[in-house]
Amino acid sequence: MSTTGSTVSVTTTACAQLNGSWGTASLLSSGQSSFAQGRQVALSGTSSGQSAAWSNVSPGTYTVVVVCSNNSTAGTQTVIVSPAPSPSRTPSPTASPSRGVMGGFGGAVQDYGTVTLVAGGALVGTGVIAAAWFLRRRSKPYRF
Repeated sequence: MSTTGSTVSVTTTACAQLNGSWGTASLLSSGQSSFAQGRQVALSGTSSGQSAAWSNVSPGTYTVVVVCSNNSTAGTQTVIVSPAPSPSRTPSPTASPSRGVMGGFGGAVQDYGTVTLVAGGALVGTGVIAAAWFLRRRSKPYRF
């Protein structure tokens, strides 16, 4: 089962063709309890796989029920259709955050790899050693 934008599709291999029909698939919204109440679509395909699809599905939570032509239920599954992303808007240059500056970790919460951490530690260590050497040399100018 998959959703792409406002399209929901289901694929199964559980049904056998009987009297020229593979069966039906129903898309039920949260208030519907019987597959006859939903948007019914006939399964199409071959013995290696059958499928059905619904387009222009509104955002929400749905249950997909697949019933084979021998009236056995091949399966049910819940699917969530997300709202379509709104068109991108260019923020106005004078807009300011309504809640002010927010504190927190921000970009610091990220899982860095071992190589990155070792390289960062080596740079910090080198910086500390260089600072100590510079300060010691500066306090006694005759030393190297």
